[in-house]
Amino acid sequence: MSIEVLNESGEGDVNEEMLVDVCSFALTAMDVHPDTEATITLVDEPTMADLHVRWMDLEGPTDVMSFPMDELTPGGGRPDASPFGAAMLGDIILCPAYDRKQAEMAGHDLAHELALLTVHGVLHLLGYDHIAPEDEREMFALQNEILADWYDSLAARGVEYQPKPTGAHAFPSAADRDELDKLMRAREASEREAED
Repeated sequence: MSIEVLNESGEGDVNEEMLVDVCSFALTAMDVHPDTEATITLVDEPTMADLHVRWMDLEGPTDVMSFPMDELTPGGGRPDASPFGAAMLGDIILCPAYDRKQAEMAGHDLAHELALLTVHGVLHLLGYDHIAPEDEREMFALQNEILADWYDSLAARGVEYQPKPTGAHAFPSAADRDELDKLMRAREASEREAED
C-alpha cells in the first residue's frame, strides 16, 4: 500500500506513522490490491466546515469525509477486478481539532479517534455507507472488527502507538455514534451562540 499523509491542520501531535499503519491494515483486511494508493489529509475546522458545506450541504465541521476516486480507473484497486490492478483509491479527510473534542466526549484519546475514523474513511472509499439501517449496522460492525484486529496485530508485532481503549464508546455501534453526533452538534451550536 502507498499511503500519503498530508498534515495541513496545524496540529503537531498527530502520529502520521500510526495513520499509515491503520489505513494499510484496513485496506489489507478488505483484500484491496497491495499497490493501491490512498491519501489521508488532515485539515483545520474552517477547511472541514467548507468541505462539509460544499460536498454534503451541511453546516459546520465534521469528523471525517471520504472522496473515492476508484470510479476513475478500471479495477478500483480490488484484486478480483480487471487486470489493471492498483489504483488511486481516494482521499480521507480528517479534522484533528474537531476529532479531539469528539474523542473527549467519547472518553478516549485523539489517537484512537483518528484510527477509528481512518478505518471508517477506508470503508467509505470502498463503497460502504450508513444511510440504510442494515448498511449502517454492517459498516459499524466491520469497522469495529477491523479496528480491534488492528490493535491485536500491533500487540503481535510488538508495536504500540496508543493503548487500546476499553471505554463504552471505543468501538461504537451506529447508535453510539448517532448519540455522539447529537452531542457534538449541540456543543458546536452552543459555541457558535457564544461567539455571537
